[in-house]
Amino acid sequence: MGKQLWGVRVAAALVAAGLTLTACTSSGTPAGPSGSGAPGAQALDNAKGVTTVNFWHSMTGQNATTLTALVDAFNAAHQGKIVVKPLFQGTYDDVIAKYKASVQQKGTPSLVQVYDIGTRFMIDSKQTVPAQAFVDRDNYPLADIEPNIRNYYSAGGKLASMPFNSSMPLLYLNTDAFKEAGLDPAKQPQDLAELGDMAKKLTKKDAGGQTTRYGFGAAIYGWFVEELLAESGTLYCDQGNGRTGNAGKVLFDSAQGAQAVQWWADLVKGGYAANTGRVPADAQAAFKAGKVAMHLESTGVLRGYTEAAKFTVGTAPFPKINATDQGGPAIGGASLWIDGPGHSDAEQRASWEFVKFLSAPEQQAVWHTGTGYFPVNRKALDDPRDKAWLARYPQFQTAIDELHATNPTPATAGCLLGVMPQARKGVETAIEQTISGSKTAQQALSDAVKQLQPAIDSYNSAVG
Repeated sequence: MGKQLWGVRVAAALVAAGLTLTACTSSGTPAGPSGSGAPGAQALDNAKGVTTVNFWHSMTGQNATTLTALVDAFNAAHQGKIVVKPLFQGTYDDVIAKYKASVQQKGTPSLVQVYDIGTRFMIDSKQTVPAQAFVDRDNYPLADIEPNIRNYYSAGGKLASMPFNSSMPLLYLNTDAFKEAGLDPAKQPQDLAELGDMAKKLTKKDAGGQTTRYGFGAAIYGWFVEELLAESGTLYCDQGNGRTGNAGKVLFDSAQGAQAVQWWADLVKGGYAANTGRVPADAQAAFKAGKVAMHLESTGVLRGYTEAAKFTVGTAPFPKINATDQGGPAIGGASLWIDGPGHSDAEQRASWEFVKFLSAPEQQAVWHTGTGYFPVNRKALDDPRDKAWLARYPQFQTAIDELHATNPTPATAGCLLGVMPQARKGVETAIEQTISGSKTAQQALSDAVKQLQPAIDSYNSAVG
């Protein structure tokens, strides 16, 4: 069966199975279209006229403004030869839904930005030319890409897609609240137990007994549990987090997973943690307003926090479940995928030229300072613009140190799973059930694992 037809049938099978991606991964090496590998620079030399790259993305606000500026710079440098057209497609979820439809309709974009947990589906679709094929053809300096970021988007030891907008998890601190409570913000919590003790001391009530400031607060977001498990060095799914074979089951109901969720729920039930629900914006607003003293979020909000908060914002490494844990954080964000079937060699090569441009140190410095995302090219941190930005926002140094202190392992790579978005939602439901007291954390997580199994089986059956 031809790979293009196979990709269409896979997408159709997934839709029929009800396996839609609704949420921030594989065995084997992803294959290019017809096994042809990546076209070389001569593909553009042989092309007639201007080669157009239709680029689907999900960036909004300042992120979109910065991306547009980079696109304009690339187009100006390749005038008369390549033109990249950035096409906003909605949220990450919207992009995946539209991409599935485009596979079935044989009308995929030249280049598409896909969030981290869509990685497994993109590999299984067999629609893309793996980034490794271009890396090998061009002798691209892959060592310049941050090892831990590269680790997430690799399968079978090969780079599947090029990292682009990457984020790291951080613990944000209201340092003014720390000082008011008699705590030293420089002495940051090393694990959940210490964080919980600090949360109790940071919680503040008025004369009427109403809580005016909670010690801790975070959105009920499954990504945070994924990060806690990675920090503990614990696998989220089997088969080496889906990297030595197709993941056949999730493992988040481990003792470590139950410990983390129960800790969270107990803090809420004890009145020391705010319960703002699943909407990240609500948890973010609570922290910026000073209603929460410690808060979990990504590096992407750091600049906005420092500019909006009326207190001094501090940062600390994302907490470990236990201080002795030897893991580290897993990357979040999205990567860039070059489509193969239905696209000429010139179009594929033009897409790669744009991807190379975006991943270069100079452009990553512009991207980092314009958006707050972590630069995927480690040489960007040496750029004068980046150094100036870091001097203005020194809190970001925590993320740099946190990433560079982490050894790439299957646990810190994150889980490659075709139904990863559903898994994340299942964990969120388990957190809510534990907070409500309807189930213990162990019960809630074990039930979520059982409920997810049919979807995993259906997906794996659909992709063979």
